[in-house]
Amino acid sequence: MMVTIPRIAAVSYLNTIPFIYGIRHEGSLCAELLLAPPSENVRHFIEGKVDIALIPAAVVPTLKDAQVITDYCIGAVGAVRTVTVMSHHPIHEVKRIWLDPHSRTSVQLCGYLAQHKWHIAPEWLALTDYKIVDTPQEGDAYLLIGDKVFGYEGRFKYVYDLAVEWRELTSLPFAFAVWVARKGVSYEVIDALQHALTFGVEHIWEAIVELGYTGNDGGITAYEYLTRNIDFILDDEKHKALKKFWDAGLKVTPRSF
Repeated sequence: MMVTIPRIAAVSYLNTIPFIYGIRHEGSLCAELLLAPPSENVRHFIEGKVDIALIPAAVVPTLKDAQVITDYCIGAVGAVRTVTVMSHHPIHEVKRIWLDPHSRTSVQLCGYLAQHKWHIAPEWLALTDYKIVDTPQEGDAYLLIGDKVFGYEGRFKYVYDLAVEWRELTSLPFAFAVWVARKGVSYEVIDALQHALTFGVEHIWEAIVELGYTGNDGGITAYEYLTRNIDFILDDEKHKALKKFWDAGLKVTPRSF
């Protein structure tokens, strides 16, 4: 009998290392693991290259052949730290926002907050070259996501954490990325993934050590980030947040520069 090994796509950021560790070490899940930025995981899923993927939550309503699975996500109850708008100007004075293209959720959430909380209508530009961030112009702001944000902390006068801004507006937490499976993936595989993710979240320090985030006190920083800023549980409140976010139907399309 031929056994089909599921193909799983996860994100190659610090906030996913507990998931990666669990998939590799828990023992009940035999899978082929592909690591890529969020936008590439979406493409891999749409093209049928993977059966299960951790993808930006904003994309879920556009996928016909997908179901949200597991009790886990990349979420935040308070400050997330790695999804921020940075500027030398207060947000109501911003004229242009440069958008990191790697996460559609962060881009659309930024648009949602611009309309519903900040009440601004900036020009949206695609941030494809990070040298632009190093030479800010009058009226510019930057949506930065992922591990690279740590390198920009302290460099801008105004920093808007999108998870904090969302919570202030809605009184809800947020889920930036969720696990989805193609219809037809067996319950046994999904259950094995659930166990693997649980194992990973229960072994955060081991994941930090194995994946090399311990140099120059990085282990302490990584552990604080993964235990204080990231909330991995996809609970009812985050489901409510996603429904509110999805129902808005807002689409932000940055202009290439």
